[in-house]
Amino acid sequence: MQSANVLLKKIVRSSVLPFAAQHGMKKDLFPLSRTLSLSFCLKQDNSCNPSEKLDLDAWKKVMRSGLQDEVSGTVSEHKELSSSAAAREVLEMWRLAGRSVPESISEEQLKTFMECPSKSAKKKYLKYLHLKELHKKNDKRKMDEKRERRLEAEEQASKTDEPKRNSFICLWANCMDRTYGWRAAQSMIFGQPLVFDMSYEKDMSVREVADTVRQIVLSEGCNRRSVDPFHIHFCNFKGDSLYHKEFIKHYREAWGKLLITVTDQCYTDVFPKHKLIYLTADSPKVMKTFDHNKIYIVGSMVDRSIKTGVSLARAKRLGLETAALPLEKYLLWNTGGKNLTLDQMMHILLTLKDTGDWKKALEFVPKRKYCGFVSKPVHELKKTLNLINTLKLGKRQEEVRKQFAKNYSKKLTQK
Repeated sequence: MQSANVLLKKIVRSSVLPFAAQHGMKKDLFPLSRTLSLSFCLKQDNSCNPSEKLDLDAWKKVMRSGLQDEVSGTVSEHKELSSSAAAREVLEMWRLAGRSVPESISEEQLKTFMECPSKSAKKKYLKYLHLKELHKKNDKRKMDEKRERRLEAEEQASKTDEPKRNSFICLWANCMDRTYGWRAAQSMIFGQPLVFDMSYEKDMSVREVADTVRQIVLSEGCNRRSVDPFHIHFCNFKGDSLYHKEFIKHYREAWGKLLITVTDQCYTDVFPKHKLIYLTADSPKVMKTFDHNKIYIVGSMVDRSIKTGVSLARAKRLGLETAALPLEKYLLWNTGGKNLTLDQMMHILLTLKDTGDWKKALEFVPKRKYCGFVSKPVHELKKTLNLINTLKLGKRQEEVRKQFAKNYSKKLTQK
């Protein structure tokens, strides 16, 4: 009897369930399966005892639950396939219409495109992918041209029998890499810590996170090549974050070999609070000198929308000391924000650490942001300018008074 029931379930699943999945759940199918099961059982076993009755209601619940699971699974898969296919059709239409659409898009990028809340957001994301693809093609073209030039130079050198220096160059590069690695290893034991706060992922878009990671990669390379590098700490770093994915894209297998400290703890739990100084452009306190005994914190953030006060609010919430670079004290600043990129901050801090000269350190500020350096502080120049303006105004008032007296005397003589 049990073997007959099992066989009957297999027959119904292979015949009735696919039909129901295609045409929707039909309530009339279950009575049909019930009558089939009764007739099948009666034909197969007429000598069954009355105590061995088939529990049709329980079997019906089992069949219905299995049918619902299969139907829901097929419908969800069909919806996912249809939505992704529709998204790819939209991309193909936009590409034919001449819009900025990448030629190839991955499943993850397609999913991000489908999750965009508006049409303008989708256009911006596609434009970002298109520009990224163009940059990759341009880099590949440059690499190919460089390879071709190197091959041509090697051919010319072989024809003219010039001495080959490739082995020496490779040996020199290998030795320099070992030297940089040794300095970085020493900095992890004896170096001054420098903290990158990796807790700003929620305040940035995917593109801004990618730009932030690119700047941090440049900062790490600059620090590794310096004479006295910092001991870099990535604090508040989550293993499943966008930061981690972008770092894997840049470093690949070398990510696990970097001589830096990565932790998911907050910097207040790793270092003493009285030694921490949060560097932010919104701080009212201006940094005067570089302190080798302090631990400086840099926010890992690229803010295209200029959200002022985010890092300052975080530092105040944690009760940390803040400081800003003295840009107005040494530079004739033009209009615009005083936010610098992370690699520029790394260059400035390394120069201050090695020399202590603000003029040399602030040379890494982009030239478009200031007119030049000043010999005196800006507030003293402002006082001098105000004095000159008041003197000019006083002379002008005297001239106006003399002119009025002259005109008044002429009127009196005419009368």
